[in-house]
Amino acid sequence: MSELSYLSSARYGKDAVRVFRVVREGSTHTVVEYNVKVLLEGDIDISYTEADNSVVVATDSMKNITYYLAKVSPHILIPERFALHLGTHIVSKYAHIHKAFIDIEQLRWSRIPIGKDGKPHPHSFLRDGDEKKVIKVEVDATAGKDKIQARVSAGINDLLVLKSTGSSFTSFIRDEYTLLKEVDDRIFSTSIDLSYTFGPISIPPPKDEKKLDFIAPSPNQEEPGSVWDPLVLDRARTVTLEVFATDDSASVQATLYRMAQRIIEENAGVQSVSYALPNKHYIPVDMSYIGLDNLTPAKAEVFQPVAAPSGLITATVSRK
Repeated sequence: MSELSYLSSARYGKDAVRVFRVVREGSTHTVVEYNVKVLLEGDIDISYTEADNSVVVATDSMKNITYYLAKVSPHILIPERFALHLGTHIVSKYAHIHKAFIDIEQLRWSRIPIGKDGKPHPHSFLRDGDEKKVIKVEVDATAGKDKIQARVSAGINDLLVLKSTGSSFTSFIRDEYTLLKEVDDRIFSTSIDLSYTFGPISIPPPKDEKKLDFIAPSPNQEEPGSVWDPLVLDRARTVTLEVFATDDSASVQATLYRMAQRIIEENAGVQSVSYALPNKHYIPVDMSYIGLDNLTPAKAEVFQPVAAPSGLITATVSRK
């Protein structure tokens, strides 16, 4: 049997590690909630091919490492940095582990506004929608524990938006299969998935015995638009919403391209931007049977939301 097959790749780890962290600064608290995935690669083949567990870092240990760093890491409030810290610690601690893949999904918690002036409460929060921040980090020590490289992508999932006008769809191919009517005014709604990637970065190896050190630039040393800039996501989100709202959209494709162009333009370290934009269809209800015009775009006011089937528009725009 061994003559017919071989282990060509292997990766394993812990998924769905739920972490909630409270950072207390006097009476003011800050909270983050993460769903973390940790996957590892390295010299682990014999655990598959010879049933030898001597090379296995237990997935329960990965969970415990995640919780430990959530307690002690000074980077816990910035998910990109926390993911880099977690991955760097693991590949530095275990000699036979060469790559760590850390995915973090951050849920939204916002401070509850209080009083007439809407002052944010210091320790009370509300779940601010279904939108999630998503981080994917690869920490690679294949070239040596003193030559660690990392790749970071970040973005947003499930950002639901809608505009009731300012969108059209005309001049597409018409043939024997085409039933769709051209429209010069329609509802445009989508649930935005956005991901942007940075170029590879070098990570200084930990100097301490327990391999817990992780050095990141101080706030006044962060290069704007780089992987270390914590405001990249805010800018990308703002661009996405502004372009969606203001673009006189000729198609989802055209609007997507304008969003991505601006993110690259405003963030020097971003190398590529990807969007996935599924159509959320709202179909005007035909009321001609009772003498009402609800199909002419200017008079369409009652719509039926349709979940499926739906269009799905994707693209990646890269820096030249």
